[in-house]
Parts: sequence; C-alpha cells; structure tokens
Amino acid sequence: MDYIKIIIIAIIVNNIILSQFLGICSFLGVTGKVSTAIGMGAAVTFVIAMGNAITYLIQTFILIPYHIEFLQTITFIFVVAFLVQIVEIIVKKSMPPLYQALGIYLPLITTNCATLAVALLAVQKSFTLVESVVFASATGVGYTLALVLMAGIREQMEINGYPKGMKGFPMTLVIGSLLALAFMGFSGLVK
Repeated sequence: MDYIKIIIIAIIVNNIILSQFLGICSFLGVTGKVSTAIGMGAAVTFVIAMGNAITYLIQTFILIPYHIEFLQTITFIFVVAFLVQIVEIIVKKSMPPLYQALGIYLPLITTNCATLAVALLAVQKSFTLVESVVFASATGVGYTLALVLMAGIREQMEINGYPKGMKGFPMTLVIGSLLALAFMGFSGLVK
C-alpha cells in the first residue's frame, strides 16, 4: 500500500478520534490548553508508534509461529501498559509542568482504546512492519491534530465568550460534534 495513502487515510479520512470515535476521554478532558494537548498528543503518538512496532514483532515472531494468536489482545495490552509507564517516567523527570498538566490522563493512556485499536487494526490490515509504523505514526499525528484543534477552539471560545449555560462540558461536546462533522466530509477523499 502506498505510504502517502496510509498517511492521508490515518490523519484525515479515518481520524482515530473524529471519524472512528476512539480515544474520546482524553479528547474531552485534556483539551483545555493547546500546550497540554500537544504534550498529550506527543505522548500518545509515541506510545502508538512504539507499541505498533513491538506488537508487530510479537505477532509475527511469537504469536503466529507458536499458534497462540488467541493471546493477541492481552499481549498487546501489556505492551501498551509497559510503554505508558516508560513515557510517564520520562515526562515526570524531564517535563514536570507537563506531567502536572496532564494529571490523571497520562496513566490513562494505558486504557485509551485508541492505543490498542491501532495495533489491532494494523494486524487486521496485514501491514508490514514499516507500513504498521507509518500507519501508527500517522494515526498519532491525526490524534494530536484533533486534540490541538479542539484545544485551540476551546481557548478561543474562552476569550470570545459564549452563553453561560454552555460553559464547560456542553460547549466541549458541541465543538467536538462540529469537528467530527467537518472530518466526516473527508470520508470519500481516498479509497
């Protein structure tokens, strides 16, 4: 499969948040500031890309040869959990303000369905190792794009103001819905 096609599909056409509705927890919770959204997006992108590379190798060299594919989901979950712990340690040591800003959402990357879904989708689509990593990285970029768009709009709404009854979560849902509708317009772009 053409790498450019994989990238366009993963970032825009089948955006993991806005088209497939996976990873919504952090989308709604961490998008108060653009800087926090970028940090969360970078962490999730790293976990998704590294997780896909590792899960591809485990799938190809352990699960399939030993005919234990039934352990795929639990194995992939362990890989994601391990990577999240590494990311949490790195962020805590090197970027304490970002660690504080992400709060509970950083360890929740472990339970973020997008991280597991991308690994399972790559296996389902029979991607090679390179295609799998390109797909995962592009999906992470799409994830980050959705977070940054949401955070930017929310910051702008705070500056401009909006009705008191829409403060907080209701406005977040309206913005998210409109972004999802906008991204659904790309659904016929690439086949």
